[in-house]
Amino acid sequence: MASDLRLTVLGSATPYPEAGNPCSGYLVEGGGARLWVDAGSGTLGALQRHARLDEIDAVWISHLHADHTADLLTAYYGLLYADIRRERPLPLYGPPGIADRLADFLTTGDQRSPVEEAFDIRELSDGHGARIGALDLASREVAHGMPAFALRVEHRGHSLVYSGDSAPCTALTDLATGCGTLLCEADGDTADGVHHGPEEAGETAAAAGAGRLIVTHVGRGITPGDAVTRAASTYAGPVAYAAPGAVFPVG
Repeated sequence: MASDLRLTVLGSATPYPEAGNPCSGYLVEGGGARLWVDAGSGTLGALQRHARLDEIDAVWISHLHADHTADLLTAYYGLLYADIRRERPLPLYGPPGIADRLADFLTTGDQRSPVEEAFDIRELSDGHGARIGALDLASREVAHGMPAFALRVEHRGHSLVYSGDSAPCTALTDLATGCGTLLCEADGDTADGVHHGPEEAGETAAAAGAGRLIVTHVGRGITPGDAVTRAASTYAGPVAYAAPGAVFPVG
């Protein structure tokens, strides 16, 4: 059956935004469902080219570093104190402790900020599963030196896997096995124990039998073109760069 699963890159810069490229953030759509994946600095603005906060179905956060979460803070203000009207809080899937992390920043007085009025928070765990509209989500804990997760999204037999931030690990390879598209970080010039380097991104894609590799979260020490070339040296399939604004059909 045909699938309209697609990935839109909201931003892919690290560890801070570039002019014209926000930090990590993606919009995944399929079957009428919209999922905001990671909310790095600047991604909320880019998201609104495609959907308002009252038009997305859920948010999924890989880990609690600021270049993947910072725009949750301004989303909170939008959801509670501006022109956004939702019937219920926005479902937010994230690592353990995400509610308190947000509240620690947002609280300015004696009373804790009402984070749960803006977000319906569901904590991730290894093997966590969820269904968002027509999208099936599966999460695995990966290797980033802190609680961090990778995501697999499936729709009508087509699949997208996002590494989040992670060193190469069995959990990510297992999650990505047979996927149509692997969106994998290529942060470091070489692997550093908490990130993939470009060659390692290619190796993970090859080991998983992924149909296509998209490198993202490319570190400042290398160019996107170099990251693609180096990833292609260890993976025989098609390799692309997650340029801001790019749209990749997955189905």
